Amino acid sequence: MAAKLVPFQPNYVTRPGEVLESHLEARGMTKAEFANRCGRPLKTISEIVRGKAAITPETAIQFERVLGVPATLWLALESRYRLDLAERAERASLARFLPWTEQFPVKDLLRHGAFEDPASETDLVGKLLAFFGVGTVDGWEETFGTLRVAYRRSAAFAASPGSMTAWLRLGELAADALTCAPYEKRAFKEALAGCRTLTERPFVDVHPELVERFAAAGVALVLVPELPKTHVSGVSRWLAKDRALIQMSLRHKTGDHAWFTLFHEAAHVLLHSKKGVYIDEPNGERTDEEEEADRFARDLLIPPGTFSSFVHAGEFSETAVRRFAANVGVAPGIVVGRLQHEGHVPFAALNRLKERLTWA
Repeated sequence: MAAKLVPFQPNYVTRPGEVLESHLEARGMTKAEFANRCGRPLKTISEIVRGKAAITPETAIQFERVLGVPATLWLALESRYRLDLAERAERASLARFLPWTEQFPVKDLLRHGAFEDPASETDLVGKLLAFFGVGTVDGWEETFGTLRVAYRRSAAFAASPGSMTAWLRLGELAADALTCAPYEKRAFKEALAGCRTLTERPFVDVHPELVERFAAAGVALVLVPELPKTHVSGVSRWLAKDRALIQMSLRHKTGDHAWFTLFHEAAHVLLHSKKGVYIDEPNGERTDEEEEADRFARDLLIPPGTFSSFVHAGEFSETAVRRFAANVGVAPGIVVGRLQHEGHVPFAALNRLKERLTWA
């Protein structure tokens, strides 16, 4: 049985000067002689030995000529040594940002696989920065602070900016995994019109088809479970000028809420500014844009004229609801949700007609 070769990956870093000293000792060469042969001042060689000065590409070439050790090796040793010094200094500086990490739902992010379990508190700072795709805490403030500015009315942002930005970042990463065509408004309108008939099937079954249809029109559709203190159903925003994102949490865990949220967020993409961040949450301010998105979703799911006639008839039995839903081509649960929301039936009525959703 052949032996398995394991690559040598030392967990320590050797100072290039130590390697240089060992080569000089092996040759019985003093630093002064070596400096003369290299055409360098003795002070420079002494500082390289002590790690006070770096080996430059020009110096590495001279070392190769005198000692026969490739310049690439000297530069690799120097690069790794300097990186190690920088990482140690970085770990020390990150300690002062430990309070910054307290705003994030770290345990939930670990369950989502956002990053590996940190080895230490300072390692957590670094892992959170990497998760958000920023180099510093100032970079996080600059990048994700703009989202708070873009949506000042969000109660969730005010209550827990850490959880909200983490949830939004999970959506960004999920969207990055999708291949989307450049956004085209007409194509997205056609995709939405075709999606209405899908409501008669279980949401979980048609979700892959929804993702595909939206992606073909330039919209990334992603599902991300809500994080603590977010209380958000969905959000729509633009990741680039030709790529929109619709992110849903399925927080109410029913098909009617999922479909309404989907079409509500789609309305923001179709009708409203690309500079906005439109968050659907229970305590958010009801703006004209939110009211318009509600009307769009409501009327697209159930044509207003036919719904008015149904309500006027006043028959809301399970049989009547099923018959009306079949006539307009939507799931019965969507009709139930509309009746409940407008107060035509109690919220406890007809819930057996709703599709129940769960996270796998």
